[in-house]
Amino acid sequence: MGTRFFNRENIESNGTSPTRYDIDSEIGSGEYATYTVHIPVTPDNQPSPMAIQLERRASQRVEEHYTTNSIFTGGHNCVTRAHVMDKVIGTDSSHPQMAGAKGSVCAIQGCDAKIMSDERGEHLLPCECDFKICRDCHYDAVRTGDGICPGCKEPYKGEFDLAGVDDGRVLTLSSPVGVSKAGEFDQNGWLFETKGTYGYGNAIWPKEGAGGDGGNDNVGESSQLLSKQWRPLTRKLSIKAAILSPYRLLVLVRMVVLGLFLTWRIRNPNEDAMWLWGMSVVCEVWFAFSWVLDQLPKLCPINRYADLNVLKEKFETPNPRNPSGKSDLPGLDMFVSTADPEKEPPLVTANTILSILAADYPVEKLSCYVSDDGGALLTFEAMAEAASFANLWVPFCRKHDIEPRNPESYFNLKRDPYKNKVRPDFVKDRRRLKREYDEYKVRINGLPDSIRRRSDAYNAREEMKALKLQRQNKNEDEPLENVKVPKATWMADGTHWPGTWVVSGPEHSRGDHAGIIQVMLKPPSDEPLNGTSIDAIPIDLTEVDIRLPLLVYVSREKRLGYDHNKKAGAMNALVRASAIMSNGPFILNLDCDHYIYNSQALREGMCFMMDRGGDRLCYVQFPQRFEGIDPSDRYANHNTVFFDVNMRALDGIQGPMYVGTGCLFRRTALYGFDPPRSKEHHGCCSSSCCFGNRKKKPASVAHASEEEDSSSSQGLREADDELSLALLPKSFGNSSFLIDSIPVAEFQGRPLADHPSVKNGRQPGALTMAREPLDAVTVAEAISVISCWYEDKTEWGRRVGWIYGSVTEDVVTGYRMHNRGWRSVYCVTKRDAFRGTAPINLTDRLHQVLRWATGSVEIFFSRNNALLGSHRMKLLQKIAYLNVGIYPFTSIFLIVYCFLPALSLFSGEFIVQSLNVAFLTYLLGITITLCLLAVLEIKWSGIELEEWWRNEQFWLIGGTSAHLAAVLQGLLKVIAGIEISFTLTSKSAGDDLDDEFADLYLIRWTSLMIPPITIMITNLIGVAVGVTRTIYSEIPQWSRLLGGVFFSFWVLVHLYPFAKGLMGRRGRTPTIVFVWSGLIAITISLLWVAINPPSGSSEIGGSFQFP
Repeated sequence: MGTRFFNRENIESNGTSPTRYDIDSEIGSGEYATYTVHIPVTPDNQPSPMAIQLERRASQRVEEHYTTNSIFTGGHNCVTRAHVMDKVIGTDSSHPQMAGAKGSVCAIQGCDAKIMSDERGEHLLPCECDFKICRDCHYDAVRTGDGICPGCKEPYKGEFDLAGVDDGRVLTLSSPVGVSKAGEFDQNGWLFETKGTYGYGNAIWPKEGAGGDGGNDNVGESSQLLSKQWRPLTRKLSIKAAILSPYRLLVLVRMVVLGLFLTWRIRNPNEDAMWLWGMSVVCEVWFAFSWVLDQLPKLCPINRYADLNVLKEKFETPNPRNPSGKSDLPGLDMFVSTADPEKEPPLVTANTILSILAADYPVEKLSCYVSDDGGALLTFEAMAEAASFANLWVPFCRKHDIEPRNPESYFNLKRDPYKNKVRPDFVKDRRRLKREYDEYKVRINGLPDSIRRRSDAYNAREEMKALKLQRQNKNEDEPLENVKVPKATWMADGTHWPGTWVVSGPEHSRGDHAGIIQVMLKPPSDEPLNGTSIDAIPIDLTEVDIRLPLLVYVSREKRLGYDHNKKAGAMNALVRASAIMSNGPFILNLDCDHYIYNSQALREGMCFMMDRGGDRLCYVQFPQRFEGIDPSDRYANHNTVFFDVNMRALDGIQGPMYVGTGCLFRRTALYGFDPPRSKEHHGCCSSSCCFGNRKKKPASVAHASEEEDSSSSQGLREADDELSLALLPKSFGNSSFLIDSIPVAEFQGRPLADHPSVKNGRQPGALTMAREPLDAVTVAEAISVISCWYEDKTEWGRRVGWIYGSVTEDVVTGYRMHNRGWRSVYCVTKRDAFRGTAPINLTDRLHQVLRWATGSVEIFFSRNNALLGSHRMKLLQKIAYLNVGIYPFTSIFLIVYCFLPALSLFSGEFIVQSLNVAFLTYLLGITITLCLLAVLEIKWSGIELEEWWRNEQFWLIGGTSAHLAAVLQGLLKVIAGIEISFTLTSKSAGDDLDDEFADLYLIRWTSLMIPPITIMITNLIGVAVGVTRTIYSEIPQWSRLLGGVFFSFWVLVHLYPFAKGLMGRRGRTPTIVFVWSGLIAITISLLWVAINPPSGSSEIGGSFQFP
């Protein structure tokens, strides 16, 4: 066991290993020696080419084994260390890909290395005597010991193949491309306008004369491919004209009716109550404007369909360029983010990881990165347990075609688990896996206690050592001092955890710890690896591929004084680390509580990226679906109107918005580049078409020309047009590994050039080569790019990666891509692609909406306002993004309008002079058109009427509570720089803990509830006052009473779910609710008596006097 130190000057830019390592044999020692041994080449010491090749291959295998069994740490102003771990978790690891896999030790005296093993993890014994020997000692025996076995002292018989690593090359890019005749650097040209004859990892390097233009064989193969009938991977399904045409006509009719109604309202004021009339007209004008912003982007809804059979035929079927039929699909990096194991249970995150590892995508092309932004050992060991359990769970899913592939969801299915299962051993396998899963859950649930007991034991041992050392060094007359030993958190191998300790210490707290990378599962082999039926494995896997995707644990470095930018910063750290370690051209991010529900969803998303014109897609957004929601969906937690109406409609314009999870990104779009052929594409709905032609500018890099900064960054755009290749580090950082990976990712993400209309394509079979094995230098470089200082003076978070500066970084990131001319696609799969959880109690739901609305207000007051959008974004898309920033401000007018019925009933007046025929006709027309539009939306979107109505109800609940608070918070932040947070102050738990929906009745008091409670009580009192006055009035004004009561009823019906949520279960309402209700009722009553005293008294308050 030892620790390897990496200095940045020893890490070469060409990706090869350094020629010397600094090794410290004593863990934790700060002093180490550096030495280099040179063996001169003599006539007696001439290595043969075969020996050189075997030695290089063996060194690659040894380096990969070392890399995957080491935890890498490092960061700002500290040395990068690779600490070899004998064990990652308390239990033994058996899978050959897993870090810390169990193995025997070499029998040579003085050597503690693991013996040689194959891809299955089985021992390789080169001699018939079965003498256990490691790879290095075997080479010594063959080269210096005349091939004599150290065990039986007999010569080795036959040839022992130690190869198994493909002879791959790591070549650098040719001379810089994309430089114009004038010497200016066009970065988009450097990225896209090349022949595509470069590659790395899974990409092929064409032979001389066989690339782009030359080679007769290439022409013959291309013509043969082009002669086949071309079939698209996706199809666009239009909405039926019988539904869409009336829908558009009704939108136009309602706009006309609204215009006529507002004109009539302005021309017919209520002279008796001008204040009431004025407030109502202002609110109605704003509501009409807000409705138009929301409705216009819904005019072009479409549906899409992905053909998985065509995907398999094009990318996984033998053809002249791919005779073996290996998968030609591009690499895919999956991101899972978590921050706090107390709020996000490790079991949930671990099951999400298992669903990713079991996804139906080529194993060698899939990689999973887990971002632990809290740096907790609990999350680390939970991920290690998940990797260990994946050894059984993933092959079981492949063997029996299990859906869903989240074990918790699968074993809790309420339908028949044996339906459509035909293998006779399914029942036995399922029963055994269920038992293994129960044990796995118990282990994860017991991790907090296990870590605590382990740490207490090690800390007690350290205290005993320190006390013993103190007694040895002290004089007899000196008293013993209290021994102060830091309360460290200890890993399973008996060393300090480099991340956050349970008891925070210096450089080991949540906001101050080193960067950590641990390869939990090393990259799989290129060829399928079937399992065995040995007794140690509970199920028979002889016909099942047991390989697992690459799994990497990442915890970025955090230091005091740095702004780490929350989730956006963590995602950008994963982008950089994954670019160096696997460099998948596509990235799919998931929240820790969202798992893969449809194992083929990744393939469906890839259909859109690999189809004709797919190179102009920045991302494919999947709808969010939720589990654990109450059947009535009281608070519209499913958000079906947004995901099935708004997002589907945006798909017909320029694409849906990015909503934070379940999104398949193109890596180069995240890097901030413009789409290819951006000069050619200007849609008919773009603002340049609507507002006249503008002078077109040449395409450039994202961090070069963006119209979103038109008011403040004209000089920057002019300067960026003169960028050179040497200035790329100013945008992406100083990692040459990262910069070199950018054109490689772009090439691998191109669609197939299998049709004359496919521009910027790649040849079939270009991604069938095995990936390069991981080495320590690569992981050490990944450590450097996740350090807290790496983003300093770069474009990360401003124009590259996830964008900083907003709590809704997802919307801003998607907006920036659309603003550069990229398109996106909405992929609605027949079986839900992903599923997650959502808060079902009122308080959590309000705080969730508050966060979203606060982000929208921040967007409105930033340069990401759609009013500053570029001409590359279509007009209707701009309107959709403008509505995102404006909708919270509707709450100001909504809360005023909700008080108007009560004010009308209190004052005896109404918003109009009288309920005449014109007013009632307009009101009827507006209501009927709204209902008909709702019916047609339900028809083309597939949602239910109840879901639409729940959305309408929560629109008013959220608008009078969370949205209003978000506007106040945003205005205070922009104007005065004051930030306000709305926290929970009291808690009332449900009675039945076994109830699946117990959280629905969980009530936590929050200040967000005050406005809706006030509105309800005011309207109830107003109805009582209005009815009383009308009944006892000498001249009853029944029309005014009817109007006020009708609108009060409209308000109270919308607030009914809110009122029901306040009651909790069986009327268990918190006392604070009654207190506020009483105070508000008394205040309103006193105000009413003061304003309108009883008849016969001229004094305020009537004839009442204090005694």
